[in-house]
Amino acid sequence: MALSLLPPLLFEPLVRAALVEDLGRAGDLTTDAIVPPDLRATTVLAARQPGVVAGLDVAAQAFRLIDPSIEIAVEQGDGSVVSPGSIIATLRGSARAMLTGERTALNFLCHLSGIATATATVVSAVRDFNAQIVCTRKTTPGLRALQKYAVRAGGGGNHRFGLDDAVLIKDNHVAIAGGIRKALERARAAAGHMVKIELEVDTLAQLEEALDIGVDAVLLDNMTPDELRQAVAMVDGRALTEASGRVTAATAPAIAASGVDLISIGWLTHSAPALDIGLDYHA
Repeated sequence: MALSLLPPLLFEPLVRAALVEDLGRAGDLTTDAIVPPDLRATTVLAARQPGVVAGLDVAAQAFRLIDPSIEIAVEQGDGSVVSPGSIIATLRGSARAMLTGERTALNFLCHLSGIATATATVVSAVRDFNAQIVCTRKTTPGLRALQKYAVRAGGGGNHRFGLDDAVLIKDNHVAIAGGIRKALERARAAAGHMVKIELEVDTLAQLEEALDIGVDAVLLDNMTPDELRQAVAMVDGRALTEASGRVTAATAPAIAASGVDLISIGWLTHSAPALDIGLDYHA
């Protein structure tokens, strides 16, 4: 499926706020002192290590908010696999605008490309199985839409975007409600007909109880591959199965081999290392 780009409305306020934070009270003292205001230049966004690109439109917004006349020619768009030295985009226009927007643009581009790269690594690890890699709500406050987009750019999928788009009953909900049955019955009574209900379970006994009551999806938390295989057999297609807990590219294949539908990974968004990308001047 082709990657759908984010509408600028979702990221323009974030980029604007980042630029305001960087420019502070007096603007770019260094660039304004050294670079003539009418000097034009050509620069390139270039990869310095292998990875997957994400967030190019966000980076471009940083330059265009400073100078809308900057021309940006995309060579490797979001979702593209790049190697060291790959030119991602070429920029032409105000040298001042490029230098002033450089750090803000790269902060977004490197971070989001890092998420896409990490996602692609795990997706590749389970390519022989049917399980889909998905992210979670463990995102940087304010950046959720961007980070979840980056996961999609890396070939993954998204879990809930927020508390308001699905019901996910976790262990504390069950404890406070007084048990799985009470929690599920209350959720079913309150949820609209379009809302899916998922329940987190830690044991096969909890799973059996949930299946007897009825649920749309089950989150199989911190189960071993053998327990996951048993869980998938118990579910037998009656609900979506999602595995989570301490998943890495190394452990993901064994988890996927159990037959689960989804594998959710929090670190894709909260701890993925940035991809090294630089802005290079071409004389």
